[in-house]
Amino acid sequence: MKISVEKELIILFGNYPELTGCRDCILAAFNVMRECYQSGGLIMTCGNGGSASDASHIVGELMKSFKCKRPLSEGQRNRLLSLFPQEGTMLAENLQQAVPALALTDQVALNTAYLNDVSSDMIFAQQVFGYGKKGDVLIGISTSGNSHDVVNACKVAKTFGIHTIALTGEKGGLLADICEVTITVPALETYRVQEYHLPIYHTLCAMLECEFWG
Repeated sequence: MKISVEKELIILFGNYPELTGCRDCILAAFNVMRECYQSGGLIMTCGNGGSASDASHIVGELMKSFKCKRPLSEGQRNRLLSLFPQEGTMLAENLQQAVPALALTDQVALNTAYLNDVSSDMIFAQQVFGYGKKGDVLIGISTSGNSHDVVNACKVAKTFGIHTIALTGEKGGLLADICEVTITVPALETYRVQEYHLPIYHTLCAMLECEFWG
């Protein structure tokens, strides 16, 4: 593991020593996400309420620069310049390398159609089935670990070879029995669980960025 990646863990546990027990699970989640990016896969996220906001937040950190610059490669810059000599430099300077990620919570038209026409508990599962492919990653966020729509999405993901990572409260719930990696934080109250989830996924995003662009 790179020194810069290890440093992100040191920062996390320095600020939140009570999360030290999550170290192995955080590293396991990082390795799954790293392999997904290296193989050209997609990271999907889902959750409800505040966890839906977290799902969108994760995608925002993955799809653009977070703590490091992510410049285009020389080859990418040259392709833009060859096709668009006048605008190529501007395009290249304003584009950033991205970890392909999609928040299933943000597909409003599809989600509302599916919950109205089919089942509210299947809105994320349908997207996992439609978007996902073997080797991709689904991050399911549920403070209880029992949110039916998140659980169903993880079941579908597991069935079709999509890696599953859960962020939950300390009991883990149903997700702990389904997911490949479950990060359980030492809290039960919803808002406290969410307060711990944020620094964990910030650390995961920072670790990925350090790995590839640090």
